[in-house]
Amino acid sequence: MGKIIAIANQKGGVGKTTTAINLGAALGVLEKKVLLIDADPQANATSGLGIDVNSAKYGTYQLLEHSIKVKDAILHTQSPNLDLIPSHIDLVASEIELVDKKSREYMLKKALVPIKDEYDYILIDCAPSLGLITLNSLVAADAVIIPIQCEYFALEGLGKLLNTIKSVQKLHNKELDIEGLLLTMYDTRLRLSNQVVEEVKKHFGKMVFKTIIQRNIRLSEAPSFGEDIISYDASSRGAKSYLSLGGEIIKRIK
Repeated sequence: MGKIIAIANQKGGVGKTTTAINLGAALGVLEKKVLLIDADPQANATSGLGIDVNSAKYGTYQLLEHSIKVKDAILHTQSPNLDLIPSHIDLVASEIELVDKKSREYMLKKALVPIKDEYDYILIDCAPSLGLITLNSLVAADAVIIPIQCEYFALEGLGKLLNTIKSVQKLHNKELDIEGLLLTMYDTRLRLSNQVVEEVKKHFGKMVFKTIIQRNIRLSEAPSFGEDIISYDASSRGAKSYLSLGGEIIKRIK
């Protein structure tokens, strides 16, 4: 049975989409079948994998509306073993349109039932908010990865996200687990980066992934070419980091 992992943090710019794309690609290279769901109206995961946002006929919006079958929304990407359900700016409308629907928090969970067993991992790239779309993602997920950037305001807002996860566990999804906290944008030259790493490890211990994603120019360049980091530059530090993270996640399941 496939494992659904939401990648969530309501703070923007923490490396959520970078992680979603490149972890998906890394798991694919490690011979796992992966589906990435772009649940962010900005659609960066979609364009970052070389898919033209405006040419995709169906995506996460139609999936949440239950107006299509999930298989109709799945696109193959150029990355081995990695499929995508794209996003579009239209997804913003779901926040309003779902409000008065019955079981509105369960729309994504129900939509994914037919394909859950067809993938080893289903990754959800959440929007940088704690709205109804992110709530749907957390209700559908088995676990959450929380990216935290190694910068000054790293822990700001984390308490709010953890409280949201607790309330989802209590009200909608008792099985929801925290897969781990992922430290991103680490710069070895900065004392601050090292302080943030120490602080996060002190507070959260074993919840923190051993893999730390370092700042890497190749990692920043890859999306502008519509490629994941492994396709773009497999020898780069960024590619090695995400392959290491993929290996960590696979080991946790065994």
